[in-house]
Amino acid sequence: MTGAANLRQTLRDIEVFSGELPGFDPTTAPDTPVELFTEWLLEALSAGVKEPHAMTLATADASGDPTARVLILKDVSTQGWQFASAANSPKGRDLAARPCAALTFYWAPLARQVRVRGPVVRETPEACAADFLARGAGARAEALLGRQSQPLADLAERDAQVETSLTRIKSEPNLVAPDWTLYSVRPESVEFWQGDKQRRHTRLVYLSTPDGWTRQMLWP
Repeated sequence: MTGAANLRQTLRDIEVFSGELPGFDPTTAPDTPVELFTEWLLEALSAGVKEPHAMTLATADASGDPTARVLILKDVSTQGWQFASAANSPKGRDLAARPCAALTFYWAPLARQVRVRGPVVRETPEACAADFLARGAGARAEALLGRQSQPLADLAERDAQVETSLTRIKSEPNLVAPDWTLYSVRPESVEFWQGDKQRRHTRLVYLSTPDGWTRQMLWP
């Protein structure tokens, strides 16, 4: 059997939806997606899911080419789902060209995922600065360099520049990276997906309308 065939079989043999899965009755779901998301996130945290606030952010550049990466959720409110990045980063440039995005959360032990899609807005300079200053020293030091995704010659160069940046932070504790931006996804749709061992997955999507949120169940 070839290596490719071995891998194909290995992938097929991986168990999915193992363990006891929670139920989900969409008819009893709350009126807004923020309420249900908060419930699910806290349940994931209680169930021991590691980093339940990690999410995949998908964007597209000016040509429409998509890309995705994993970020940390900063907050959720009626104003949207928040994340932060430098405006001059690849994701920041994507959002400047096409200010819309999709977020995906997946909590494997519970077989649950949440999908958020909508336009993206930049928060106020004050909110951006507050988010930056709430970061750890190492994260601030790296962000101050403003070189995310640029070519790197070697790791020693990275470490030396971060150390220099850390020294700067110690002498200027209120320093804020000028391009640091707090973004909010203002959702047009939020889908909640509950997996099932028999593949009878339960899906509920909230759709934004001028009159508020409507709910719709979807086929698996």
